[in-house]
Amino acid sequence: MTDFTGEHTWLQIKHKLSLRNLIEGSEYQEELKYDFNIKGELRHLDTNESFVFNYYKNAHEQNHKRYQVLGHLITQYVYELLERVCMLQKVYIPTDATEDEPRSFFFMSENALTSSSSLIVLLQDRGVFRAGQWGQRIIISEGLGHGTQTPFIKIALENHGGVIVLNPNDNFIDLKTEKDRLSFSTSQEALTSMESTWWVSKRGSCNPEEHTMYVWDHFISKSAAKNVAFIAHGYGGLVFVDLLVQRKGEVMNKVYSVAFIDSMHNVWHQTRSDPQLQEWIKKHCREWVSNSKPLDKAVGSVMKLNCPTVSAGTEKYGLAPSCCLHSIFKYLKSTLKAKTATASRQSPVATRSRTSKK
Repeated sequence: MTDFTGEHTWLQIKHKLSLRNLIEGSEYQEELKYDFNIKGELRHLDTNESFVFNYYKNAHEQNHKRYQVLGHLITQYVYELLERVCMLQKVYIPTDATEDEPRSFFFMSENALTSSSSLIVLLQDRGVFRAGQWGQRIIISEGLGHGTQTPFIKIALENHGGVIVLNPNDNFIDLKTEKDRLSFSTSQEALTSMESTWWVSKRGSCNPEEHTMYVWDHFISKSAAKNVAFIAHGYGGLVFVDLLVQRKGEVMNKVYSVAFIDSMHNVWHQTRSDPQLQEWIKKHCREWVSNSKPLDKAVGSVMKLNCPTVSAGTEKYGLAPSCCLHSIFKYLKSTLKAKTATASRQSPVATRSRTSKK
């Protein structure tokens, strides 16, 4: 596995980010005496032990609530990483939202829309986690280097010029917690029964598919980048194929490669037997799957219509992204090089140049 010690030393010290500062602003200062150490690992401040779920004895609901609070604080922490360390910009959507309308957002690098170089789009799995995370459980158990998207963003910015980090799971606003509208005493049973009335969907981001399509329509499709690549994990793979089906011509022309990681897409079902889409997926996509085989070794696929499938180098689903990180970017580099070479050979200018030398 990749050693992230050096990178996260820089993240922690140079930018003075602290999960502890966020925890101290909550009601769980004693119950959550944790922070990320110099290696990006979540450790107890007194014992240096990893996170323990069962803090309260025989009280699963209380322990679960404590875990939820930690997850929320980690989400805020990762947002700070994206803005203060990766220097990404938070972009609110929908772009025409009214002042009091619930909004979602995503992150992108400063030149993501204006640079003509390649653009990398990160599309996460489905879950409670938000932008910048591959998985919250992995962040808690294995650290920032394995559970966040920061290593991917770092390489994307260094080698490809632009990056967009989607936020497909930010679909609703909870009026109870975010706007503090419950100022009266109500029983827990009553709160549970009326819970649904306090959830309001965010226009343009009601679900992962809608969020991704909105960002595509209003940002990615209009970007100057001629070469766009997606890295999609889990349910994110299904979401990408949905985008491909819904925006067939645009996506096939602008996206040069897709790296799936343990994707949940179904080529036969989603493409509705469209041979053109199926051929495009086989030609432009590759999938890394959790498997006991060594990294990049071919893994047999039941679906003959699917793209080439290789091992992620781990059997653990949550660790798959970090384990195949460098393999994915090596693949994207090679496919971009191949596309550029093909475009050069087919260029009218190149043809005239060769003709004039004869």
